[in-house]
Amino acid sequence: MSAPRERLRRVCIVGGGQVAVLTAVAMRRTLPDCQVVLVGTPADPGAYADRALTALPFTNALHERLGVDEQQIVARAGGSHRLVQRYFGWAAPDSMGTMAYGAELDAQSRTRFAREWGGGPRNAGSGGRVAGSAAHSLAEVLADAGRFAVPPAGQATPLDGIDFGLRWNGPAYRDLLVAAAQARQVVYVPGTLEGALRDAAGGLASITVAGQGAIEADLFIDCSGPAGSLIALVAGDAWHDWRPCLPVRHLFHARPGQPLLALEDRATLVPQGWLSAVAGRDGLHLVLGYGEKVGEAEARAALPGQPEALVEIAPGCRPESWVGNVVALGDAAAWFEPLAHLNLDLAHRQLALLLEMLPGRPIEPLERAEYNRRAALMAAGVRDVLALHYAAPQAQVVFGQQVLPESVAHMLDQFTRRGRVPFREEAPFAPAEMAALLLSLGYPAGKGAQAGSHDAAEAAAARRAFDQRAQAVLAFAPPYRDFITSGAQATGNPVTDDLQY
Repeated sequence: MSAPRERLRRVCIVGGGQVAVLTAVAMRRTLPDCQVVLVGTPADPGAYADRALTALPFTNALHERLGVDEQQIVARAGGSHRLVQRYFGWAAPDSMGTMAYGAELDAQSRTRFAREWGGGPRNAGSGGRVAGSAAHSLAEVLADAGRFAVPPAGQATPLDGIDFGLRWNGPAYRDLLVAAAQARQVVYVPGTLEGALRDAAGGLASITVAGQGAIEADLFIDCSGPAGSLIALVAGDAWHDWRPCLPVRHLFHARPGQPLLALEDRATLVPQGWLSAVAGRDGLHLVLGYGEKVGEAEARAALPGQPEALVEIAPGCRPESWVGNVVALGDAAAWFEPLAHLNLDLAHRQLALLLEMLPGRPIEPLERAEYNRRAALMAAGVRDVLALHYAAPQAQVVFGQQVLPESVAHMLDQFTRRGRVPFREEAPFAPAEMAALLLSLGYPAGKGAQAGSHDAAEAAAARRAFDQRAQAVLAFAPPYRDFITSGAQATGNPVTDDLQY
């Protein structure tokens, strides 16, 4: 009978952003008898997982697991909710498509009603919309009406199964995480890296921090941003280049605009590239992503609002994000543009994977290999979702034709011929969510062998059932402004009533 391995005695995390701080909280919560040291290095403006002001629904479950209170994010960090992502101009110049999240969307996708009525691009220039009249998910019904509330725990409501992404003010959210780390006795060491000492197993024995000396640890976690300060020491310059698939090379950030309450965020294709709009109680956050053929002056003119920062990006990922006893998370593992809210989602999913596979002493090569296998699948799934955006009909007009990964070509073949999305291990979206994204981007859904087995009566019944549920959620959910006001402290900032941007 084999003896259990010793537990980790010390974990050292390098990075100063929200990914590093949440990782420190996670390590202390998971390993309460392990010392956790957080080396707070200077922020990198190109670290998009750290800059992220929102994430996907997976983060809600991770927050709950780690004791990060969603109500506190709303009350103290300017939190708000996204039910849908709108895509303008990706299928055709005047098109609009909508992507929702989660189990409720999955249930709708199984019916002929969903295939024939829901999810496709529709006219974006038609002015106002009647709530529910053209929606293909309950989330879109609510977003159109500007009504939503997070259902109370342990109580059945018409809103059950409607997932959402959470937004926040970046500095205030990080402050919440810092308070949680302090409460769990995380040791904080500010400074910059001066050097490192390798161990005999291909990892690190210690790192040296300016003014602090050497820090030894059993496990090092690199959350330093795209430079990958630690992982580069043990993995060298090994890098999978995504540039042939992803054409954006520059990201222009505008200063935050007027505070905005909205249940949707937007990605709009413009002649220069794409414009991401993330609503927030601290302002509307705009980013313009564009390629090499667009000059800075043209991009500056295309960016609504006052330019604040310009970031150059070379997207790609580490082929192995765990080498020796060093694990890279966030932008240190994969660096890519902030489109579709995937940056922080990937960091959080890889953090959850690390918690699932936390090593003992010594580290077993098999557990490291399994982590690298699954983390690589996560990164490839992100690359594929981004590549789908650039292969959309109008995106090819704006950016030109890009190299299509084989996995993306297979997905598009299956979807456009048979109306199905192949299951992919560790994909960022479930098949029903991916189908909604594909339709929003302008890919037509084919009809599979079972398409003829659903008659018109079934479709009509599904439409009636959907309409009944839509009326139920609208009757139950309060105006979103009322829900937010009831749970938030006064921010001192006015919030516009324009829920349609």
